[in-house]
Amino acid sequence: MIASAPTRAPETRCLLLLDLMVRLVDRFHDASLLANWVRARDAARTAGIPVIYVRIAFRKGYPEVALRNELLGPIVASGGLGEADTASAIHSLVATGPDDIVVTKRRVSGFAGSDLDVILRGLGVETVVLAGLVTSGVVLSTLVEAVDRDFRVVVLSDGCADADADLHRALMERYFPSRGRVLTTAEWESELQP
Repeated sequence: MIASAPTRAPETRCLLLLDLMVRLVDRFHDASLLANWVRARDAARTAGIPVIYVRIAFRKGYPEVALRNELLGPIVASGGLGEADTASAIHSLVATGPDDIVVTKRRVSGFAGSDLDVILRGLGVETVVLAGLVTSGVVLSTLVEAVDRDFRVVVLSDGCADADADLHRALMERYFPSRGRVLTTAEWESELQP
């Protein structure tokens, strides 16, 4: 007798909105990008998919960052992104809701120095849907770490941006598809329809 394959519960997804903090949203301010974040967030909420905002912030005195860190050292030197700073708050244009979760990280990846993995596993998440700023920073780092942790990954191509448009395009067209799915916000939203 051949054993049948075990049945599995339906896939559990989660929307991760990455680094949508005042400092970055104001720098990249783009109406279509903002509309896609709100559209993805609202679609997730409507479908009962958890929404998690991930932000970067540091303790007083920045004990988490060495000044020699090429990326984060200048932030420390300028005194930005403290835990209580307005610049590190989630931007009001993409405001959190009462059921949303906010995770504070201490490095570029959404997993680094945060409890994101604990929350995702507690929720039973199998697939993370990524959108945020910047593509070559938090989106890339979080994607790589999510894959290493055995999560499926979806990247919302029009929900991400980077100062380097060529690098953004290369990641979306060449790198990300080899590790997960790349969809527009509209394509992902259509998948959520019953």
